Amino acid sequence: MRHSPHLEGQNHERNESPDATYARTWSNGRGEVRFFTRADGSRLRYYTVGTGPALVLMHTVRGQFDYFQRVIPLLWDHYTVYALDLPGMGWSDIVPGAQYEEPQLRAAVVEFVRGLDLHDVTLSGESLGGALSLSASIDLKDRVSRVVAFNSYDYPQGGERGNWVSRVIISSVRMPVLGPVFAPLEPRPIFRAILQGGYVDKTKLPEDFITELLRSGRRKGYDKVTRGIFRSLKGFDRPANAIRACRHPSPSSTARTTGPSPPNETAWPTR
Repeated sequence: MRHSPHLEGQNHERNESPDATYARTWSNGRGEVRFFTRADGSRLRYYTVGTGPALVLMHTVRGQFDYFQRVIPLLWDHYTVYALDLPGMGWSDIVPGAQYEEPQLRAAVVEFVRGLDLHDVTLSGESLGGALSLSASIDLKDRVSRVVAFNSYDYPQGGERGNWVSRVIISSVRMPVLGPVFAPLEPRPIFRAILQGGYVDKTKLPEDFITELLRSGRRKGYDKVTRGIFRSLKGFDRPANAIRACRHPSPSSTARTTGPSPPNETAWPTR
């Protein structure tokens, strides 16, 4: 396989087998954690389990597939689940010099679905993952039967809406000069407060999940990935808004919210 120049001559962290330490704590011994190797040689970590139609799950900003730990057990008797760590995030490879904007993340999802030769796929995600499920469905229209997008990025400030802590930290990370200083700083209390912005009942946020996110976030180069994602969030509006403009929800579509956010959950068939 031909490797990308980004991967050659670089000493970035690269485990031979995907990290499954935390996944074992919630998966009850079911499923497998694997790597999908892309054409450029970089790898995406993913978890697969279950039987039935293919369901691809995409996590939010500063997340990984364990984000769906309470959802996957409810799905594995009905779907073959493929939960992704998006490029550079979780335990997927961090490629020095790579870009983490909408076109690059979308290309990774498209390559994953095509590389595993999945058909009749449901694409689903939350937040940034919801926007990707919408935009990737355009490129995968012959393979995707349904899209379910939760809280997709149809607002300019993205994650800054969670709470005042999120607004301060994320806006700081985006700044040209101070951004590289703030990006590596993830004190547990501050990190917890940011994540709790997405919860109605803040006690439901698992402490061991915070520990796992901080563990994966200590990898060399992760701060650059995080900053790249936050600086590119506005770019995730355009494809999602385009698909909303050209499609009409089916009669079975849903729109609801679980807090102060406006209704922004959409589900529809793509064919």
